[in-house]
Amino acid sequence: MAPTVTHPYDATSKDLLDADPAGWVQFLTEKPPAGPVEVIDADLSTVSAEADKVIRVNGPDPWLLHLEFQANADRWLVPRVLKYNAMLYEKHELAVASVVLLMRQAANMPAVTGSWAVPNPLGSPWAFGYRVIRVWERPPDEFLTGPLALLPFAPIAAVDRTGLPAVVDRMRARLGSEVARPLVAKLWACTNVLMGLRYENEFVDRLLEGVLQMEESTTYQAILARGEVRGEARGLALGEARGEARGIALGEARGIAQGETKGRLAEVRALIFRLGKRRFGPPPAAAVAAIEAIVDLSRLENIAERLVDAPGWDDLFIVT
Repeated sequence: MAPTVTHPYDATSKDLLDADPAGWVQFLTEKPPAGPVEVIDADLSTVSAEADKVIRVNGPDPWLLHLEFQANADRWLVPRVLKYNAMLYEKHELAVASVVLLMRQAANMPAVTGSWAVPNPLGSPWAFGYRVIRVWERPPDEFLTGPLALLPFAPIAAVDRTGLPAVVDRMRARLGSEVARPLVAKLWACTNVLMGLRYENEFVDRLLEGVLQMEESTTYQAILARGEVRGEARGLALGEARGEARGIALGEARGIAQGETKGRLAEVRALIFRLGKRRFGPPPAAAVAAIEAIVDLSRLENIAERLVDAPGWDDLFIVT
């Protein structure tokens, strides 16, 4: 069987699951969960495998929701889902419902039907049932009006390029009225990554430009999302080159941390430009260049704090 491979969108799917696990349960069961829900550790290291995402649904009859996010064709996908399903049952002694989300047509496989007739040389085959969601076949309204954590799937649902501006406008309206700003940034970053599965970067950049009503929107989301992607890719390459699972984990951790740091730097720079513009007017070119050149996060944060008392752009750089 093919080895488990880390994909660039793994961090994005984790963010979306963590953002609203109860929303995922309600989306898939079409009713509110019977009890509190929690994202649980999906590590199944006893056989060097890891399920994508697992939610524990508590209540009178607790159970596990196991989700697999797939962006590429993989003939071992269904056997792997069965393996994770059985291992989760063994580890937690709870019923497990497995769901496969195929996020683009490149991942579509005729064998992924929601039921697998498992061969049995000593008798009749038995069926393993799971649920399949082909995102590109679902109407965007399903994601636009559903739980917030699924909102970033709307642009890669059943909509063409001509309909995307209207989808993004509806996303912007909902995020602007319902969501706290840190979550807004995360959901737009996830949208950026997911759209990259279907569209070229230049098109995505143009479409998402201005979504947060300030110049940092595209910059911050692109740096954060693509930083994580590049970091994970570097980590995977490092691990594969050494042939060590620990190499993959270490590379991913360092890569994702670098991506998150770049995203945070971009966020603080954007905050400085936005608030500074309100207080002092548009920044001079020298101030822009100086702020863009700073890669020390603590120094940038200190400059942001000086916005409260500084009389002008030049005074932000004076250390008292």
